[in-house]
Amino acid sequence: MAAIMVLAYGAMVYIVFLATLLYSVAFVGDLGVARSIDHGTAAPFGQALLADLILLSLFAVQHSIMARQAFKRWWTRLIPPAAERSTYVLVSSLLLALLFWQWRPLPEAVWRVGGWGAIVLQGLFWCGWLLVLISSFAIDHFDLFGLRQAYLNFRGIPCPPPEFRVSGLYRHLRHPLLAGFIVAFWATPEMTLGHLIFALATTGYMAIGILFEERDLIALYGEPYAEYRRQVWAVLPLGSVEESFSERLLKGSASTVGT
Repeated sequence: MAAIMVLAYGAMVYIVFLATLLYSVAFVGDLGVARSIDHGTAAPFGQALLADLILLSLFAVQHSIMARQAFKRWWTRLIPPAAERSTYVLVSSLLLALLFWQWRPLPEAVWRVGGWGAIVLQGLFWCGWLLVLISSFAIDHFDLFGLRQAYLNFRGIPCPPPEFRVSGLYRHLRHPLLAGFIVAFWATPEMTLGHLIFALATTGYMAIGILFEERDLIALYGEPYAEYRRQVWAVLPLGSVEESFSERLLKGSASTVGT
């Protein structure tokens, strides 16, 4: 009965996640929804800015805490380990829903692009979301969102530890899923101030998140992942891999921890 409940919980969470993801596309792209990044409940500039930053911070803090191995070890003493990933996805989805509901638009235009430029940017927007989808399946879509763990638990099969393997898009970028989000968040023919704040905050959070995530991955997989980092760009194929900004930051943070 417990295994059935975990499986039903995982399936329910996955449906909630899919609904949240679809709304995310409409929210960021301002595609015919009542509440989007550029349309919703108006507020004075100061109040809107504060509300939006709080909403973004809540999501960032939740992601940062619940993704850490120490938290997972503590958390799985309270809930079944097979439900840990689903719970992470559910809390993330609920916080995103809160952001969509309470977001205060700042509609002042930062840039407007027309003609072929607008078509190109709109195309890049959809390419970004497509990259997110493809990247999730390249690593194991159903494991990423908790369904695989719940299903294996239902079958009575132990969930194998994560295996380090490189395939598909991950041969060219270490974080193609995050690259897709960045493209989708920035590619817009009309960039409003609120959209710019959203794009800056999420991009900054992802850059910081990469540093902590890769430190955990090096601790988990050791030299194979360290070598992978030396050979493959993180998010965008720009500049030297060895001398990338993220590489220097991570080395700096590791040195600080070591001291």
